[in-house]
Amino acid sequence: MAQDLDGEFPDWLGRLVAGAAHMPVPLPLQPPPGGGRPSAVLALFGEGAAGPDVLLIQRAAQLRNHAGQPAFPGGAIDPADGGPVGAALRETAEETGVDPAGVRVLAVMPDLYIPRSGFRVTPVIGWWRSPVPVAPGDPAEIAAVRRVPIADLTEPANRLMIQYPAGQPGYAFRVAGMLVWGFTALLLDRILAIGGWERPWDTARVTALSADELPAGWPPEYK
Repeated sequence: MAQDLDGEFPDWLGRLVAGAAHMPVPLPLQPPPGGGRPSAVLALFGEGAAGPDVLLIQRAAQLRNHAGQPAFPGGAIDPADGGPVGAALRETAEETGVDPAGVRVLAVMPDLYIPRSGFRVTPVIGWWRSPVPVAPGDPAEIAAVRRVPIADLTEPANRLMIQYPAGQPGYAFRVAGMLVWGFTALLLDRILAIGGWERPWDTARVTALSADELPAGWPPEYK
């Protein structure tokens, strides 16, 4: 489902816009019929001082859920939102100060299910046509807002596989002073591939994180 394609956006976003709605969803992330709490995230792309970038947030360390985790801005869909696009724009405005009027929505990706939290997440792709300064909307919930260059995400040295508590390895990125992992890293991996930006990197090597690197919220026995 593409939206607002009558307006201009950069050529480098073309492949992502064309392929976003057709992203294959792995079986473990396919939403159960009628299941999952509806939510949405915004993958907001802009052009900053370091070239094309995407907006990420880092959640506050004191939160009960997802403490300290980097993420796309977003949250649960409220009835007044009118759907995932409205929710993604509203939550991004609240969390980062982005003006929704300066965002052109380009595509909506297939829903993804997060079994651990029970959320059914709709990723929305946006072009930040009129950037504004950003900052945490509520420091009690958001610790930082970062414009992360695409070049940093595609740099092989910044990509790694890490061992998750359940035993399986998963994608991660070391960028902007953050360890990006979990659902956000998986979605970033798919976005980079669909957009044609991914560079070869060593997916066979699983990195053991030190105690200081382990993300907040992991079981104590892993600390």
